[in-house]
Amino acid sequence: MAFKHIQTEMKEGVATLTLNRAPLNWLNLEMMEEFNAYIESLMQEKNLKLLVIQAAGKAFSVGVEVADHLGDLGPKMIATFHKMFRLMDQLKVPSIAVVNGAALGGGCELALYCDMVIATEKAKFGQPEIQVGVFPPIAALILPRIIGRKKAMELILSGDTISSQEALTLGLVNKVVPEASLGEEVNGFVEKFKKLSGIVLKLTKEAAIAGLNDDLDKGLRDIEKIYLDDLMKTEDATEGLKAFLEKRKPTWKNQ
Repeated sequence: MAFKHIQTEMKEGVATLTLNRAPLNWLNLEMMEEFNAYIESLMQEKNLKLLVIQAAGKAFSVGVEVADHLGDLGPKMIATFHKMFRLMDQLKVPSIAVVNGAALGGGCELALYCDMVIATEKAKFGQPEIQVGVFPPIAALILPRIIGRKKAMELILSGDTISSQEALTLGLVNKVVPEASLGEEVNGFVEKFKKLSGIVLKLTKEAAIAGLNDDLDKGLRDIEKIYLDDLMKTEDATEGLKAFLEKRKPTWKNQ
């Protein structure tokens, strides 16, 4: 299966998906559709044990293309973007994000939605959507569950960017490693899972999520409704996104 914006590899039960829209890996609709097509193709892989998501270029991903938020593209963008996470849930295998450089906006959501994260010392994480008049639906869903309400609220409402070390302290990252030894560190981390049963890994992940007693899909549907039916009908959401594209400061009307 050939793709334009992602690279893929399957080896010893490990599927590796590399974001490859350098240098910043903006997630446009075509790239997200390729991501979804590949994850769907993995559903029949009986020997699959692990999904690794990494990136080429100088950033993991700085988010979803801002232009894809506006007008008639908005609902399609949300449906396509959120399908990525729903498919990852359906795939059930444990997932690892490898982050070197910036993981911002939708890129941060993709990294943090993975079950585990390995980051380099130069990695940084942030949800700057609020600064352009919108909010990050996936982060709103998962950040309070991972780090608690107080810090999650601060990060989502301020749009602050944090270092990989702070992300490690907050429990958003499993391990911070030097950039020079990233490949070696990832291989060593992945090796632990390659030795285990694929079906047992899937069921163990399923049990751990069930133990949280959370209906993630219902939560995401509620968030999508607020995003599309309320947020995207405000003047400020349109103004913030247009201001970003036009490289100017937004003029908020608070309506």
